[in-house]
This record gives sequence, C-alpha cells and structure tokens, in this order.
Amino acid sequence: MSDRSLKHQPRKRFAQHWLRDGTILDEIVAAAQLSPADFVLEIGPGTGWLTRRLLEAAGSVVAVEIDWDLYADLQKKLGDREHLILLSSDILSLDWQQLQHTYGWEQQPNKVVANIPYNITGPILEKLLGTIAQPVTPAFDTLVLLVQKEVAERLQASPGSKTFGALSVRVQYLADCQWVTSVPARYFTPPPKVDSAVVRLHPRRWQVSAENPRLLETLVKLGFANKRKMLRNNLKSCLSRDRLSQFLQQLQANPQCRAEDLGVEEWVALSNWVAAASDRRDEG
Repeated sequence: MSDRSLKHQPRKRFAQHWLRDGTILDEIVAAAQLSPADFVLEIGPGTGWLTRRLLEAAGSVVAVEIDWDLYADLQKKLGDREHLILLSSDILSLDWQQLQHTYGWEQQPNKVVANIPYNITGPILEKLLGTIAQPVTPAFDTLVLLVQKEVAERLQASPGSKTFGALSVRVQYLADCQWVTSVPARYFTPPPKVDSAVVRLHPRRWQVSAENPRLLETLVKLGFANKRKMLRNNLKSCLSRDRLSQFLQQLQANPQCRAEDLGVEEWVALSNWVAAASDRRDEG
C-alpha cells in the first residue's frame, strides 16, 4: 500500500512506521501464544492491522494510541468490537490500577504485543518491565515487541560482545529474551532508516537476586558509563582497585576487563560481594 492511499499521513514526532506485511504480523501474533483467556495490551495500534489479528486470537485487547486522529479513525473502524477497549493516551502516563478500577477489569492485561516507537524504546521497556530495584508487579506473562534491530541485538546479547551493555544487564536481569524474526525496513509504510526485529520477553526473577538491587543498578550504571575504560576505572568512585581486583581474581577474570566482559550473574555476584563487605564494615 502506498503512502497516498493512507488517509492519515505518518507523523515523525510519534515515530510512526506501520507494518503491513501479513506474514510478519502473523508471526508476531503466533509468538505471543494467545488464547481466549488472554487480555492483551497493544501499544500504538496505528491503522489497526495488528489489532484485528489480536482480537481474533485473544479474549480481550486494550489498545493505547497517542495520536488523536488515528484513535478517532480506529473508533470508527473497530469501536464496536465487544472485546476491544481503545484508549487515547500516552502509554508512559497510564496507571493500570486506576484503569482496572475505572473499567471494572477482573485483571490487568497479562500480555503485551506492540510495535514500539523507536524514539521512546527505553522508557517503554522500563514501563513494561520496571527497573532492577523496582520490577513491575504483577509482571506480564509475555511481551512480544517489534523494536529497532540494534536494540533487539542488545537485549539478547552475550557477555563479551560489542552489543552487550547496561541495557542488556538490566533487561536480562528482569526477563528472558528470545529473538523471533528480523523485519527489513521495506516492510513498513513509510520505511524507517533502520531494520527492525521482533523479540519475545518472559519476565521472571533472576535465579540469584541482588541483595541490594539499588546498589546493583548503581554499579551497572557506573560500570558502563564509559565502555572504553576498564571496569576498575569506571568503578573507582565506589570501589577501590584492590577490592575489585580481589573480586575479579575470585571469578578468575582478567583484572583489566571491561564492563561488557561480566555477565548478569557476575554483576549480581559483584553487587552482593560489595554489599556484604559494606555490612561487615558497619558491624565492625
């Protein structure tokens, strides 16, 4: 479908790029493993192509659209669907408990399927997953998200790779991430400047939780502040070189390692080790 056939012209400020490839849309729905028992949150339904498929597979759908013109058009096309709730709002400002009370929902949405605007990917991930110190509770069962390919690579990156960073640690601490499929830019209207990918996230608790989650957040933020520097230089404001070297020696890690060389398990272990050392000092 060409741009001329669209009644609504895409708006750059909302990073609007509409996926219209039926095969990819079907893969997205399949990845969510929907059933009539599921209550799905869709972020940015746009022209409703994915929304229709979600309504066929799930019990109920709440679709949140920030663009008033698109919202109004969706109301005309889909507003009479019994199991669809259309909201004209910014996803980042929604209060799910308030909405549950307002609409009398028996439960909040348990799954998310969305084509995330690239310009607010980070804030949306935090809205859906929470932070290391404050995960979203109750957690969603599954999130199937179409994101920029570079972001998808970072979400499921392995330690030691160039794409492994603070985002990798934060998200992998909160959820398992699986790559579903790549989505070339040409599959969108209008085509973005970058390729995309679909990922599936399953929120869960990390097998060994951080004893002090806020400390872990701080260490990760400092550790990745300058990826070119060695970890001992990035953490020197809160951890002496000797103490860090002692920890790295226990891990049998290179004392000149950088932040991306430690996986989530090692970051949690470092955080717990620093917390325990701090407790011993306080007791002394």
